[in-house]
Amino acid sequence: MLLTLILWFNYLVLAYYFAANGIYLVLLILASGTILNHLSRLEYGRYQKSIHPSVAPPISVIVAAYNEEANIADSVRSLLKLNYPDFEIIVVNDGSSDRTLQSLIEGFGLKSSNIIYRQALRTAAVNGFYSSPAEPRLIVVDKAHGGKADSLNVGINVSRAPYFCSVDADSVLEESALLRLMRPILEAPDLVQATGGIVRLVNGSAVSEGRLVNVNLPKDSLSLLQVVEYIRSFLFGRAGLSVLNSLLIISGTFSMFQKKTVLAAGGYKTSMVTEDMELVVRLHKHLRDKKQKYRINFVPDPICWTEAPKDLAMLKKQRRRWHLGLAASIFAYRSMLFNYRYGRIGLFALPYQLVVELLGPVIEIAGYFVVTASFVLGIVDRQFFILFLVMAVLINIFFSVAAVLLEEMSYRRYPKLKDTFTLLLYGVLENFGYRQLLSFWRTQAVLKFFLSSDRKWEVVRKRGFSKPAKETRQ
Repeated sequence: MLLTLILWFNYLVLAYYFAANGIYLVLLILASGTILNHLSRLEYGRYQKSIHPSVAPPISVIVAAYNEEANIADSVRSLLKLNYPDFEIIVVNDGSSDRTLQSLIEGFGLKSSNIIYRQALRTAAVNGFYSSPAEPRLIVVDKAHGGKADSLNVGINVSRAPYFCSVDADSVLEESALLRLMRPILEAPDLVQATGGIVRLVNGSAVSEGRLVNVNLPKDSLSLLQVVEYIRSFLFGRAGLSVLNSLLIISGTFSMFQKKTVLAAGGYKTSMVTEDMELVVRLHKHLRDKKQKYRINFVPDPICWTEAPKDLAMLKKQRRRWHLGLAASIFAYRSMLFNYRYGRIGLFALPYQLVVELLGPVIEIAGYFVVTASFVLGIVDRQFFILFLVMAVLINIFFSVAAVLLEEMSYRRYPKLKDTFTLLLYGVLENFGYRQLLSFWRTQAVLKFFLSSDRKWEVVRKRGFSKPAKETRQ
């Protein structure tokens, strides 16, 4: 009986890899088509380089900041240089215990000010408002600590624009990023309710006065492995799901929403570990319950550069938190799973996130042990074991390399030929240890979700942007 169960588990593992890799292949094909189409529109001028102020809706850029003194001033300077006709920047200091607020006051000459504050969404107490005489587009809100979701809700309450864009405090946007993120909304304002851009790692690159002045690959292997991972995840994972209007995750690092729709859905949920995914899933539910036609889009060329963890301890905290949030979001909306009333969201998007993204790492880790032990004990033959290795390792190498090549054929954010070869090399290397380590941490998160009530936010410390060599010497 036990041997039969072990044998069937082996077949289950292999079936999982066939299904997951088949879906990944479809997403890669869909993403390639939509990216090439997007590039052709750019090349033949169907996208202008600017938007006329008469048709550009105002945007509120909201930055939730908690203990971000290392990067906050540079991030705000980056936002102030955005190429967009009409926008405001709202920085919400979430009760920081470091010099985040002081850095903003000193860096932008902020003065205490009175602002009419309407609490459309309930939040923690707001202590005060600051504005800059030299930069009227900047508003800083100081509030009691309540978490990122609570801070974003404060920003929504303060905002005056019909659209808001959430940006992490440790990020730098390219000057055209806001413009590009708004494009799909301008083309179909009644249809597109939210858009998300691509996130790249600033590790190894230099930032000066809020501007990315020198794009380079990181020098350390851990950051390079993350670069490849981000390229694969965004460039064909989210791009492919966006084509199917099945996107459940648009990164809270850089995403745009129609404010009235978010308000109608109740704003950000403060009890969730990953508030960005939960909001997107809730928007799908809200809009489908209203039987409203809509789209939530991924846009492949607006770039947000963010700092990634540079040591294993911080990386572990980040990935366990993300996976814990994925589990919580799926569990919160489990009534939508396999529910035909929610169309492709209930029948494909949520089941995909549950089986492939959430439980996949658990199956993968168990598969390495069980299939290897089964081969050693003679329960499965050599052909089965080789097929398992092909599905578990070699095909994932193909997807990583394909993502890097798609990046190099399209946007080429790392233009040096040496960089291309480095990324291709790490596209291979990430499947020998790094991927398995991430799967192990994600398995820990799944077990923690089901076996423990402790689901606290794990804080990831950042070191700050790298400066150009001349600035560093001064």
